[in-house]
Parts: sequence; C-alpha cells; structure tokens
Amino acid sequence: MAVSAANDRPSQRGASQLGVREFRENLTGVLRQARRGASFVITSHGEAVAELHPPGSPAPVTRQPGALRGRIAMAADFDALPEDLLEAMLGAPA
Repeated sequence: MAVSAANDRPSQRGASQLGVREFRENLTGVLRQARRGASFVITSHGEAVAELHPPGSPAPVTRQPGALRGRIAMAADFDALPEDLLEAMLGAPA
C-alpha cells in the first residue's frame, strides 16, 4: 500500500498520516502494517481524527494466590437454607 505524497508527513509521534478515504480503501493493508508495528494518524480534511497503532503489552498479572488466606471468614451456617424459603420453593403450605 502506498501512502500518497500529500499524506506522507509523519506526525509528532512518527506515524504516517492517512486520509479517511485512503484508510477505508486500504483497511486490510493498513491493519497488516499496524500488526507489524507501524503507526498511523487518520485525518479528515487535514485534521487528525484518530490514531492507529499496535496494542501495548498487556499489564502484568499482580494476583497472588492465597493473599487473602486468613482474612475472610464465613459463618458456620452460610449454606443453610431457611425453612420458610425451602417451603416456598417446594410449594409446601407455610
């Protein structure tokens, strides 16, 4: 995909500029280049409207199994079903 000379000016971040029409016409090629690390500024009538760049690295997982051990308490009867609720579910007269 060739970027037209008028839109070949890099922005402050070093990205190539593409007009909306050219972006739409070459979407597959632009996405392929972005996957390889290229960045683009999408413009409409000379004004930047969007930036397209490869995603950043995912945030590192900070979860530590067992970190809350001993800090969570459950009542001894946490799974006991109240009699009135049991009767309502079974359809027995209250």
